[in-house]
Amino acid sequence: MDIKKEAMTILKSLYGESAQFRPGQYEAIEATLTNRRTLVVQKTGWGKSLVYFTATKLLRNAGRGTTIVVSPLLALMDNQRDAAEKLNLHCEAFNSTLKSEQRKAALSDLQSDNYDLIFVTPETLFKDDMNKAIQKTRIGLFVIDEAHCISDWGNDFRLDYSNLHKIIAAMPSDVPVLATTATANNRVIEDIKKQFGNNVFVSRGPLTRESLAIQVLKFKDRIDRYTWIIKNIDKLPGTGIIYCLTHADCVRLSDFLVKNGISAMPYYSGEGEVDEQNAKALEKFSNNQIKVIVATVKLGMGYDKADIGFVIHFQMPSNIVAYYQQIGRAGRNTEKAYAILMCGEEDDEIHDSFINEAFPTRDECYGVISLLEREGGMKLGEIERSVNIAHNRLKDKVLAFLNHEGAIYRDGYEYYLSSNKYVYNEEHYNEIMAQRRTEYEQLRSLADINTCYSKFVVNCLDDLTAHDCGKCANCLHTDLIPYTMNLRDKESALRYLNSLTMPIEPRKMWSDRSFTGQAKIDLLNEQGVCLSKYNDVGYGTLVRHGKYDKHEFDVKLVERSAEVLRPIILNNNIKHICCVPSLRSDLVKNFTKKLATLLRIEFVDCLVKSKAAQQKSMQNSPFQCRNAWNSFTVADCKVPSKLILVDDIIDSKWTMTVCGYKLMQNGAQFVFPFALADSSRR
Repeated sequence: MDIKKEAMTILKSLYGESAQFRPGQYEAIEATLTNRRTLVVQKTGWGKSLVYFTATKLLRNAGRGTTIVVSPLLALMDNQRDAAEKLNLHCEAFNSTLKSEQRKAALSDLQSDNYDLIFVTPETLFKDDMNKAIQKTRIGLFVIDEAHCISDWGNDFRLDYSNLHKIIAAMPSDVPVLATTATANNRVIEDIKKQFGNNVFVSRGPLTRESLAIQVLKFKDRIDRYTWIIKNIDKLPGTGIIYCLTHADCVRLSDFLVKNGISAMPYYSGEGEVDEQNAKALEKFSNNQIKVIVATVKLGMGYDKADIGFVIHFQMPSNIVAYYQQIGRAGRNTEKAYAILMCGEEDDEIHDSFINEAFPTRDECYGVISLLEREGGMKLGEIERSVNIAHNRLKDKVLAFLNHEGAIYRDGYEYYLSSNKYVYNEEHYNEIMAQRRTEYEQLRSLADINTCYSKFVVNCLDDLTAHDCGKCANCLHTDLIPYTMNLRDKESALRYLNSLTMPIEPRKMWSDRSFTGQAKIDLLNEQGVCLSKYNDVGYGTLVRHGKYDKHEFDVKLVERSAEVLRPIILNNNIKHICCVPSLRSDLVKNFTKKLATLLRIEFVDCLVKSKAAQQKSMQNSPFQCRNAWNSFTVADCKVPSKLILVDDIIDSKWTMTVCGYKLMQNGAQFVFPFALADSSRR
């Protein structure tokens, strides 16, 4: 095979007779086909996918097997599949969106060598049906896209990624392996080389993105962030992405933009309806039918839209590597694009939580191991009822981690203790967490430098070719986009945030039915209302100050609560209000009495609190349900038929569920939950 001649023919068929490979692209293709192990570290927009698409075409022309591309994100997969099909590569994407019947047919086609190339998430790759199909598939090339994810030291380490070395080790030695990333520093590169074995060819180029102009904005709170965005977003060119750290921020900010005449849609992790919404948002964004897509890091890697004019970070990302990856979505085919980084003290709390919860604790790990040692095989729900660990943390952190470490294994729906002796490597985990704190502090320092932003970022990625960009706010010694905001705009943003309420959906199934003997909850609360998100600017902050600083809730909370509840009371002819009692203070009772006076309804003291454990110490649904049941009884009084049930802060909703249930057992027919703030991660 004349690799260079055939590669040039493929390139020209795609881009025209004048097309040439970018510096390093052909060398990476040749290395992949001759050196067997290749790592490509090149800047975003360089064209790493062209390397494996061209290599796939060459291999298929030579009669070799299917290329398997391990890819982390659905949006990235869809993007890559579209690009592959332009090269007439027959491909399929294996991920959570592929329906059962489609999946069976696709797995059959894979084993029959009908695909030139497949994309697969690492989580899907290790599922039993996919794993069996891979073992019967003729593999021509194995590609790990966003390869920094396989390293302990990478910014987006994922357990299933780190198991890919097992598949590589089991493949025939003549199958080439290619790893690609834009965001690997020296430490990550050495870790990847170690996992790949000897003789790894590394293609590494300059990382500076010449088209990007960076500006950093320091803001006291999210009111300022909302205000700046709505004031300036129309001044930014073309379409763009606003990155948020949470689902809630994506939904709220998108809604705020729409209410202010800016076309926007949210994009975040989820299944079912969320997947459908995401597909619609991405389609509209790709076709320039909306100005902005407000996204979590789910849209953070590899998404390729050539004309993105700006990226705004609503909060600070976790480190320089993630920041570089995300701003790299902009300016791929434009002379200039903007990268606006917003930052402030409130970001630190979110990142502290991310870092501290990166690994399960020693007690969590040995608690699960001891349980399986005693009980044998157990399903997730059975484990959850026995250990006080939050559901998602138990499933995605503790069990997945112990499975990855070889301490346990999964057979069907049950988890078993393995024969391997497990040792909790606390020193290594602490070292990684310390490194992540250092990397976050490194990004925080970006906000305080007075030299070139771009040069600082690229230097942090160990690229010695970094240079002053001449485009950023520091190089130009002036704001790229104005910083000033007027009071009227800030008041508009505050009014919006304070107008938001959240539904309190009634729970419908018991998580622990040992005390009821039934799975279904037969006496349901009405759908209630929560006034704010705990500690959010506005009412959420007032709730925190009232509960922990002043020990009395502000009159503004009483007035806003009355405003929200008044139409509900009138529409349902409610004449009574009660509260969730506390043994520690009368804070909620006093608030509820003031609210009763303002609403002109009667306060009734219907519930009694016993000396049970604090509900906030309960981490998962079975423990929360059980504790709430043991914490409350109905007082010796006549329970009104219709009631507002008030609490200050809700999380799991089990307190409201149990209190409402017991009130209805004792004569109530209509219980409407109301809370001042939601402290959950919903």
